[in-house]
Amino acid sequence: MPQGSCAPWTALLNAASRPYLRAGRFAYHFARGKLKGDPAYRGMLERGLLQDRTRILDLGCGQGLLCAWLRAAQRLHDAGVWPKGWPPPPRPQSIAGLELMEPDVQRARRALGAGCGVSQGDIRVASFGSVDAVVILDVLHYMDGTAQRNVLNKVRAALPRGGLLLLRIGDAAGGWRFRCSQWVDKVVMLMRGHARLNTHCRSVTQWQELLHECGFQARPMPMSEGTPFANVLMLAHAA
Repeated sequence: MPQGSCAPWTALLNAASRPYLRAGRFAYHFARGKLKGDPAYRGMLERGLLQDRTRILDLGCGQGLLCAWLRAAQRLHDAGVWPKGWPPPPRPQSIAGLELMEPDVQRARRALGAGCGVSQGDIRVASFGSVDAVVILDVLHYMDGTAQRNVLNKVRAALPRGGLLLLRIGDAAGGWRFRCSQWVDKVVMLMRGHARLNTHCRSVTQWQELLHECGFQARPMPMSEGTPFANVLMLAHAA
């Protein structure tokens, strides 16, 4: 953490979590724990990964944490409260989310308002429209190989040339760290009301190959800081 950024970081966490009090204790504590402990949310802001992206689509968005995170970041930056050394937060014109589980959708709407842009739907069949950035965190491994390819092809069709896909995956070649991430992932999914699900996982190299076949140029970025997991964020640009 950059020197002097502790207070702004805590303020950001508080501001992004607080709306979920309106959706109940579970929604609030889940949001706060996820935003605090998952390095992907911090990394997106600290590294400016969504800078200059005006239409963001979050697939498998859960209770809309990315929307809450970016809204809070904008408010705090405008108030002059911001971690030292971080670039300004992105200011998209729209942030839409698509989530399969209706309870998560309802929690998002109670917390963030009916206009939060979170809709219920299956990303395997739903239309993505036209966007310039797509975020998928820990979702595709719950689909079989054919469905993974189909979703990535749909994402590529929704993006312009140079459009961005941020795809967080678990590296199946990551040994015990990968097994640990799988175990925790299954516990979290059970907490959110999902039945036991089978997974179809790949190594980083295999994900890169699939992304290339679907029209992306991708490079991996480690995204496990502060955790025991083998998670990697694939930065994929539409070729």
